[in-house]
Amino acid sequence: MSSEIVLRFIAFVLYLVLMIYVGLRYMKKNNSSADFFLGGRNVGPWMTALSAEASDMSGWLLMGLPGVAYLTGLKEAFWTAIGLEIGTYLNWLLVAKPLRKYTIACGNAITIPEFLTNRFRDKSHIISFVSVVFILIFFTIYTASGFVACAKLINSVFGIPYLISMFIGIAVILTYTMLGGYLAVCATDFIQGTLMFIALVITAAVMMVTLGGPSAAVQKVGQFGSQFLNPFVNGSSHFGAMDIASSLAWGLGYFGMPHILVRFMGIRSNKEIKFSRRIAMVWVTLAFIGALMIGAFAKAYLSSPLAEGAQETVVIATLKQTYAPFIGGIFLCAILAAAMSTADSQLLVAASAFSEDIYSSFMNRRADAARMMHVSRGTVLVIAVIAAFLSLNPSSSIFSLVSYAWAGFGATFGPLVLLALFWRGATRTGALSGLIAGGVTVIVWHNLHGGIFDLYEIAPGFLICLIVAVVVSLLDSEKDPEMLSDFDAYRALKD
Repeated sequence: MSSEIVLRFIAFVLYLVLMIYVGLRYMKKNNSSADFFLGGRNVGPWMTALSAEASDMSGWLLMGLPGVAYLTGLKEAFWTAIGLEIGTYLNWLLVAKPLRKYTIACGNAITIPEFLTNRFRDKSHIISFVSVVFILIFFTIYTASGFVACAKLINSVFGIPYLISMFIGIAVILTYTMLGGYLAVCATDFIQGTLMFIALVITAAVMMVTLGGPSAAVQKVGQFGSQFLNPFVNGSSHFGAMDIASSLAWGLGYFGMPHILVRFMGIRSNKEIKFSRRIAMVWVTLAFIGALMIGAFAKAYLSSPLAEGAQETVVIATLKQTYAPFIGGIFLCAILAAAMSTADSQLLVAASAFSEDIYSSFMNRRADAARMMHVSRGTVLVIAVIAAFLSLNPSSSIFSLVSYAWAGFGATFGPLVLLALFWRGATRTGALSGLIAGGVTVIVWHNLHGGIFDLYEIAPGFLICLIVAVVVSLLDSEKDPEMLSDFDAYRALKD
């Protein structure tokens, strides 16, 4: 084993030990499911912001997005980043405060399915059941993308076989997630978000200087085709309105992402959301710029081109070429951090959905806190096993896995969260109809190709969910007076 690999290995071990230590430290602070899943709603603005964005971006930010930019230029990657930037801001601006306030008013709901159930006075818990089914489906796919990112990173850096690499990453993620719960996830996400930010910004700046400055860098990359720095060009053709619409539609996903929405629910006070939003937007903006620059400029920067199909390792190759082994190892941990910060959040949210909204509601309504904790940790393990099965193929695309799961959540829950918060007339039947229509549309549309079906499935799924929920609610003559009274009381509450 060479000295370079040894130094990188030391950096990785130190990082992974730190993550496990955080999980152990927060383990004793979990006295109830509310502590385990929401940290007792007592998380500060800095940790909330960085945890939200780190869990949001995943290995997609440091592998999927730069890989697309390296392979095809800025056309798709740029517009996707713009859509996500807009979506991030609107989610913090429109949803954060009312969601935290309304979830507290709705029986102190600690999961999105529980909130929707309480909001629409669904005594049958059908909304909760259907919500959890979609959460388990799409989060399993999403978690698989994180496992693939971990496996590709460890395999690329150390030459360890793909499957062994994947199980190493899974073992660490499971350890601190099952031990420490929400507080551990937020604390590790804070560390991981900081590391991701530093790695992207510094590396992009180093690349620019090495290539001779901005103008020289643009000129060198331009030799590979005008599309690499022109978001309106796709090789020899223009990047059309349909393509731009599909990329911008990524922003719709934020309104329905359970692992991001719970960050709003867990913050200490609504007064801190504005400050937290500013932190989040600075992080997102600079991180996107860094990721896009690394992906596009790597064409001219890397001493040798990447092998076909290996574009998602572009950041790994760049970091290995740029830094000394130990420093490079620390920065490479940023990629591991990106994958882990999302996988842990998704596992936790999926576990909370099952234990709180299925097990507690349908299987064992008398379960005590200790029993619920055991069920939650067991659910984390089961979901991880299924996600690992989906991750077995080394050729899996991180970008494709994320885009499918992202569309699923955005179209299934996004319109319902907005209607639940802002429209008094939304009803239980309308919400359930929209939930099913949106989820089914995404699954069907995703598996159709050609013509209008090239439009990213989140757009039609979101629109159909919204239309169905509104139309059915308007046609529903049975407006629950208690539900209407609850909504009026929530609107009258002060922050």
